Order: sequence, then C-alpha cells, then structure tokens
Amino acid sequence: MDDSFNMSMRKFLKQVGVTSQQAIEDGLRAKGAKAGQTYEARVHLTVDGLDVDHVVTGTIKGDE
Repeated sequence: MDDSFNMSMRKFLKQVGVTSQQAIEDGLRAKGAKAGQTYEARVHLTVDGLDVDHVVTGTIKGDE
C-alpha cells in the first residue's frame, strides 16, 4: 500500500478512536457511572465497496 493510503487509513482510525472515546465518556457522565462498574462494548465496522464486516468487542471499566 502507498503512503497516501496509509495516511488516510491512520487519519480515519484516529478519528474513530477520538470520537469513540468522547462518545463513551459522554455516556458515562450522562449515566452517572459508578467506580468499578463495567460495560460491554461493541464496534461494528463496515466499508462500502469492500467485503469488510468486522466486529470488535471488549469491556470498559469505570474509574476506581
């Protein structure tokens, strides 16, 4: 893959990471999340025009 592709990929993934973190933090604040509470998270990634259907799951734990 060329440099242009790599840069656009990194830019997209950075945007996903930053905006996702903001959305999660907003959700935790709105819920009044308690220390030690855990939340199951799932991200579903699709790419138009490509045969990409990728799911990432994990656990997010509130501050202790």
